[in-house]
Amino acid sequence: MNALEIENISKRFGDFYAVKKLSFKIPQGTIYGFLGPNGAGKTTTIRMMMNIIIPDEGSIKILDRKMDEKMKERIGYLPEDRGLYPKMKVGELLLFLAEIKGLRGSKAREEIDFWLERFDLSDWRKKKVEELSRGMQQKLQFIVTVIHQPELFILDEPFAGLDPVNTKLLKDIMLEMKEKGRTIIFSTHRMEQIEMICDNICLINKAEGVLEGNLSQIKKQYGKNTVVLDYDGDASFVQSFPEVEKIDDYGKFMEIKLKEQSNPQDLLLKLVGKININKFEVKEPSLNAIFIDKVGVKDEKDTVSH
Repeated sequence: MNALEIENISKRFGDFYAVKKLSFKIPQGTIYGFLGPNGAGKTTTIRMMMNIIIPDEGSIKILDRKMDEKMKERIGYLPEDRGLYPKMKVGELLLFLAEIKGLRGSKAREEIDFWLERFDLSDWRKKKVEELSRGMQQKLQFIVTVIHQPELFILDEPFAGLDPVNTKLLKDIMLEMKEKGRTIIFSTHRMEQIEMICDNICLINKAEGVLEGNLSQIKKQYGKNTVVLDYDGDASFVQSFPEVEKIDDYGKFMEIKLKEQSNPQDLLLKLVGKININKFEVKEPSLNAIFIDKVGVKDEKDTVSH
């Protein structure tokens, strides 16, 4: 059974299409990356999944049925904009929200203790939410999302505000949830987060889906004609080589797409002696390179940091 089936959904605001004729399916027990540049329509789509706004056309089926209030008990939703009560104490807030989601008494307290310990927030139990840093509030929002052990997680920019240590912790938890058979959908414009853990992806740009499917198969379709070059020196001359089709240059790191039938070894011979080569690797293109290729506009905020 698919955890989610979206069929030709569209949403307009006046004459503007926020989402247009979008379709995809998400198998149960997978991690699905929903990606695209800022303003592409990701959050609007997620709000339609959660029945917060209604599609103008098309259909959405979650866990083999249409969304309703009862269905929401089986879903954990982390919105892009945090919805925490700033004046409440952390422990009181978690108990209040756990009870809303059906957890009572010792079971609720047990889950709260576990997650506060897991996210290193136990010492903040009696602090008001407004006293927490942005990253702490993001961790608290995630606890609220998972505390009732839902079957399906819908996470909108879950890593926002997290440092590298807590980003890794959250990724580890997401992988644990997958091992338990849960399904995770998460939206982001950060390609490196998708590439590390996702089974399948959907890329949306300007309200429309432009790429969808198994991530490994998508990368194989682009072939092993990409060279990753880590270097010191001035490598601007590489652009003039006839075998080079495209370059994404990050200063001391290049991702070079070669033309068909080009030999990476020929490129290597031309580089030796002209720059200091720290790494030269032939591989499938990164998701970041595929993203730039499909979207067509390079946005520095959306590229991978190297």
